[in-house]
Amino acid sequence: MGRDARPDFIEALARGLDVLRGFQPGTPRMTLSEVAAKAGLARPTARRILITLEELGYVRGDDAGFSLTPRVLELGMAYVGSRNMWELAEPHLRELVGHTNESCSIAQLDGSDIVYVARVAVPKLVALAVTIGTRFPAAQTSLGKVLLAALDRRELDDLLGTPSRSGLDPRWKPERDELDEVLRDVRAKGWAVTDQDLALGIRSIAAPIRNGQGNTVAAVNVNAHAAETSIDHLKEHHLPLLLRTASAISADWAAWEARPIATVRLPAS
Repeated sequence: MGRDARPDFIEALARGLDVLRGFQPGTPRMTLSEVAAKAGLARPTARRILITLEELGYVRGDDAGFSLTPRVLELGMAYVGSRNMWELAEPHLRELVGHTNESCSIAQLDGSDIVYVARVAVPKLVALAVTIGTRFPAAQTSLGKVLLAALDRRELDDLLGTPSRSGLDPRWKPERDELDEVLRDVRAKGWAVTDQDLALGIRSIAAPIRNGQGNTVAAVNVNAHAAETSIDHLKEHHLPLLLRTASAISADWAAWEARPIATVRLPAS
């Protein structure tokens, strides 16, 4: 009897997946006996599965044993390619919210503003309502500071010369020298924090999301109410969780960018 008694369950397929999952970072190459033991299969069964996977191009066999081929990436990329980037980011945001009990968001730059592109909110009384598409002046937000810090001098000059379209009058209105000093600090640390720069009662901490080339393409933050959460708590408790989330989303972003895209070839006229 297989692991699932339902008549439609295909035990042979499940065993094939067990074999693929047996190849881990520490065991990139295995003998037939090792594969069988790892997957919990008899040697003849493991051998037939390996021969099938080799014929399909997912496994390579030689005198030293068996190893996976790059073709197995197609299995994961099919999932990545079928999803929107923000759908991939949402589970990471929800996990971060679960650990911090605070609203968490992702934003990108649009002129001198940030625009929220993904968000998981916790019901709390806050000074400003935020939804997907909300825009705020970048310099006064932790998300914006991270994104501005990633720009070179010319890009930063051009962007800051663009008037904000947020319609919000922020509390903090820095001179350029002051903002440059803040951004240098963000570059050095790799993250940014704001303490009621945008509006009274709002504190947040943010980290960059990077693509496969290491370029900052978005930022993710944890937002908190100043009356409930101290700056020290943001840094000591929320920041390690935030950095882990930013790294996970960055990895998904790189995979999403690398997804195979089908090319349609039209017949010659």
